[in-house]
Amino acid sequence: MPDISKILVANRGEIALRVIRSCKELGKQTVAVYSTPDADAPHVLQADESVHIGPASSSESYLVIDKIIQAAKDTGADAIHPGYGFLSENADFSERCKEEGIIFIGPDAHAIKSMGDKTAAREIMSKANVPFPPGTKKELEDIEEAEKIANDIGYPVLVKAAAGGGGKGMRIVETKDEFKSGIKAAKSEARNAFGDDRVYIEKYLVEPRHVEFQIIADEHGNVLHVFDRECSIQRRHQKVIEEAPCSILTDELRAEMADAAIAAAEAVDYVGAGTIEFLVDADRNFYFLEMNTRLQVEHPVTELITGLDLVALQILVAEGKELPMTQDEITMNGHAVECRIYAEDPRDNFLPSTGTLHKHRIPSGNGIRVDSGVEEGQAVTINYDPMISKLCTYGNDRKHAIKRMLRALDEYEIAGCRTTIPFCKFVLNHNSFTSGEYDTHFVPDHFSEEKLNETITDDDKVKALAAALLKMEDQGEETTQKTGHPSTNGQTSPWWDRRSS
Repeated sequence: MPDISKILVANRGEIALRVIRSCKELGKQTVAVYSTPDADAPHVLQADESVHIGPASSSESYLVIDKIIQAAKDTGADAIHPGYGFLSENADFSERCKEEGIIFIGPDAHAIKSMGDKTAAREIMSKANVPFPPGTKKELEDIEEAEKIANDIGYPVLVKAAAGGGGKGMRIVETKDEFKSGIKAAKSEARNAFGDDRVYIEKYLVEPRHVEFQIIADEHGNVLHVFDRECSIQRRHQKVIEEAPCSILTDELRAEMADAAIAAAEAVDYVGAGTIEFLVDADRNFYFLEMNTRLQVEHPVTELITGLDLVALQILVAEGKELPMTQDEITMNGHAVECRIYAEDPRDNFLPSTGTLHKHRIPSGNGIRVDSGVEEGQAVTINYDPMISKLCTYGNDRKHAIKRMLRALDEYEIAGCRTTIPFCKFVLNHNSFTSGEYDTHFVPDHFSEEKLNETITDDDKVKALAAALLKMEDQGEETTQKTGHPSTNGQTSPWWDRRSS
């Protein structure tokens, strides 16, 4: 297979920019695609070429396979990197690329389909002897039989959508009386989210930790793991803070889970970068959760502790080359933490808080990495995921990485929308996190608006006031340009009215 010369990045934001950077270092030409509001986005400006693919709605732009394929053809791109989200786990897209003679930098359609359907994946893992939580091995067909299984494994149980993830179509059922209504609610949400109402049930684990293993595989039968990540700090079943490695794994447990991750990948003849996700219970038993057949949002923490470029490895494998290292040659050093900086209001149930970034000053210094797809003066809109950036820190050990992260969060200045920065500070200062004794229930168990307010310092309040004043000033300048009158928070200033009368 010849080397790839030009790569179209079928994505936007920080992941598109991240892929473009690795491509440049490899000497590959790049093509960006963009929707109308992304015309001046950093990934568009950094690419060698760019193609407009439609309006803001992703269903008319980033999710339209025909438009992505045509953009690749028009620019002569011989490969497509899907990033994560959008079409990254779309088996039809992978297959279409193959049919068009375009290299898909990711797994084939068979692997995507096999691991994308959660019930099919459970059956495959069962045959590969990878442990998974007690429950149904396939989707529910008979409600009475399902109720019997729930009684056998004991409540609470978890009802989960077979066709998706991200917390959609998921319900915790505490008692037998709630079972049928829980099934109905989960099926309805799954149908709305994925167009597929199949669900299955499994035992709801006590004090679960979300631990995942990065794997990379080539066409020559080499399947390697790139160690583990802890992803238990979540809101609405979605990750906010990750770290690598997981602080609770012994060498023996790490080796056992790594072997299971490799077995899972081998079971579907996997080629490319992927992630095997596990739940670890209070007794340190681990169970298969799912496989993400793509690059993960949190991949930077793995890169920081191993020194590997996972995007570069993806491209190398897509070119049909053999991985350039053995398992023994992959080592980890130090510790890394990632905070996802979302335009969300942690004081209001993490609801989106979109707006123009009137100020976006990122932290810097030793051991700090910021992956961002939006710059000062640009807007975080309701059209896409509200993540502003991924802030990562690296330290000699976990304590060092956490202290460095707190310093970086203090340096980070954002005005124009509320962010998850105060929440991240709250978590990193909390004893449950610093001790390493936390689980996926951290937010309901330890976090509230009242507790967050108690931790906000005078310095934080000064920064918030300065940000608010800056936003008012910018809005005033905008109104002055339009009307000739300065404004206060978007309204004509009464002070101006009195002075000019």
